[in-house]
Amino acid sequence: MKIAITAVSGQLGRAIAEKAIATFGKENVVGTARTPEKVKDLDITIFKADYNSKEDFVKAFQEIEAVLLVSGMDKPEKRSGQHKNVINAAKESGVRKMIYTSIIGKPGDSTFDAVINSNRQTEEDIKNSGMDYAIGRNGLYIEPDIDYFDNYEKEGKIINCAGLGKCSYTSRDELAVAYTQLIKNDSLDGQVYNLAGEAITQKELVDYFNRFFNSQLIYESVTPEEYLAWQKIHNGDFLGTIIAGIYTKIRHGEFNVESDFEKVTKRKHKKVNEILSEYTDHIID
Repeated sequence: MKIAITAVSGQLGRAIAEKAIATFGKENVVGTARTPEKVKDLDITIFKADYNSKEDFVKAFQEIEAVLLVSGMDKPEKRSGQHKNVINAAKESGVRKMIYTSIIGKPGDSTFDAVINSNRQTEEDIKNSGMDYAIGRNGLYIEPDIDYFDNYEKEGKIINCAGLGKCSYTSRDELAVAYTQLIKNDSLDGQVYNLAGEAITQKELVDYFNRFFNSQLIYESVTPEEYLAWQKIHNGDFLGTIIAGIYTKIRHGEFNVESDFEKVTKRKHKKVNEILSEYTDHIID
């Protein structure tokens, strides 16, 4: 099977590409990226391709059997149209199967729901494309919290509006395992899968951080309105609105989902303490 993975210069795309190379062999994997120079070290064929250009992907998808479409990062109102370019290019190129990295989330009215809705539109476009498909809905990555740890430690706390809500976290490495199976295993076709791990509160996340990073953080909950204002000041209107919306959805229980990870991979998703243990072991190494 020859496969193509989009956006391999991004962190999730790269993680999936590395796992796919190990599974299928580098001669059977191609990647696309807006800036191919960033991923020369992957040692596979990389096509320069922008989600705004269908023609870029038509060129990249020649003789490709399966395409893994990594969800774009543009503004929500632009994403579904950009994804449609990739879907149409795949159809035009004779691609048999499409796999999509969507996101978990029950319907709500947070400032993140525009992102949820754009992902659901792409899911429908893929289902209606005539190609075989498998759709994963990603839990929230835990890596951004790990990467932000130094800032948390300076502030002495994690502050957001999630309150007592639980969030089903995952990691990019765990997702890469799942998506490789969705590419490989046609018996999983035609379904949508929640790809996430255990659901924990922000207080539990703080407790994990204190244990593994030997810190003394506390968790402080604020109202969604207060957090949105704080985020806009610190991260600007667009990104601040997205981040605040994520924690509002956590607060309302909309990111606490039943996971299909074991159904896809035939093993349990790693617990948060396992992911953090591997991370700290890697730092020590």
